Amino acid sequence: MGARLARLSRPSAALLRRLRGDPRRGVRRLAARYERTRERARAERRRVVKLYREERGRRLAGQTVVGVDEVGRGCLAGPVLAAAVILPDGPPIAGLDDSKRLTPAARERLNDEIRARALAVAVAEASVEEIARLNIRGAALLAMRRAVEALGPLPDFALIDGRDRLALRLDHEAMVRGDAACACIAAASIVAKVARDRLMRELDGAFPGYGFAQHKGYSTAEHIDALVRLGPCPAHRRAFLPVAQLALFEWR
Repeated sequence: MGARLARLSRPSAALLRRLRGDPRRGVRRLAARYERTRERARAERRRVVKLYREERGRRLAGQTVVGVDEVGRGCLAGPVLAAAVILPDGPPIAGLDDSKRLTPAARERLNDEIRARALAVAVAEASVEEIARLNIRGAALLAMRRAVEALGPLPDFALIDGRDRLALRLDHEAMVRGDAACACIAAASIVAKVARDRLMRELDGAFPGYGFAQHKGYSTAEHIDALVRLGPCPAHRRAFLPVAQLALFEWR
């Protein structure tokens, strides 16, 4: 009986009732494990469907909706990147979530699916020099505005992760933790994260020794150790501590 359940992808309710009442403990455990797995899968499907609620409501009102998010705000090195994504009205993308809650492999897989299915995708950045001139908040807002404007024909409405509104020529709304609550923002967070991670791997080749491919510019013990040994490179944000402190010294 247990072997039969293991072979079935969707056992009937009648079979599960029989298994729950089976005198063999191993069979009952197998049935319970299957039901827990099924409930987790149902909860995940409900979560993903709920992510689409905001933009589906706006689409029903005749609006084209773009989600916008940025990545790299808290790094010591590299630009801040933003993505803008317009998702189609169709089946939900399974596994879609805030990029911070996903493994690198899941982000890569979802990035490919998002780009294949999206109506439009755009990525933009604000440079290290712009971060120094505008501060990181201003640079992040600039990158997000550039991403939206790079879409070409502007959508009707933008949903933006965070608290700040943008200087956009379209109606928009800021959503705190929007990357965990709205499908198009979650998609933008994934696209931006994958794009920036790839960029940081390129910077690792241009500036070896700092470990950019591993920590992506964030403040890790390994990154700080490399800064102490090598000093800042052109990819570092000179206004950020501890980069600013180390920049007071001279390295060859």
